[in-house]
Amino acid sequence: MEMLGTTIVGVRRDGKTVIGGDSQATLGDMIFKNNAIKVRKIYDGKVIVGFAGNVSDAFALFRKLEELLNKFSGNLQRCVVELARHWQSSEGMSRKLEAMLIVANKDLLYVVMGDGNVVEPDDNFISVGSGSVFALGAARALYENTKLSAREIVEKSLKIASEYCIHTNDHLVIEEVE
Repeated sequence: MEMLGTTIVGVRRDGKTVIGGDSQATLGDMIFKNNAIKVRKIYDGKVIVGFAGNVSDAFALFRKLEELLNKFSGNLQRCVVELARHWQSSEGMSRKLEAMLIVANKDLLYVVMGDGNVVEPDDNFISVGSGSVFALGAARALYENTKLSAREIVEKSLKIASEYCIHTNDHLVIEEVE
């Protein structure tokens, strides 16, 4: 059985970038774990990564991203482009990975998908995972209609998602770079 769901939210505001996620892992219809860490800082605390989807696939993306950050001295834009090229090349993975990452530094915010696609959102907020529709709607409303900080928007968006998505809990891990 494959591990399903989570919710990851990223927000940039006032010179800070924040990514947060819930801590629930499910196995089929069962809550398998309540304290999984799916958001972490890497590259000496300058880059934040949050993942949703199949755990082993997410780790494959995560490992390759970390390798590229070291190779390209932390140039995040170059890393995500190279990651996409690798995945789409004949030398890259031979199958689509069932995972997505939100990756950010203080200036840039991307979604990296397991099929080799990379998206830079039009707005200063993004969400992936099973509760992403709820979290993204909440993030947009909070971002456009309040003066809340990026951290507060991430926290409130995840709390809202946890009330609607059965694959998302309210045990949150939130990381920030500025």
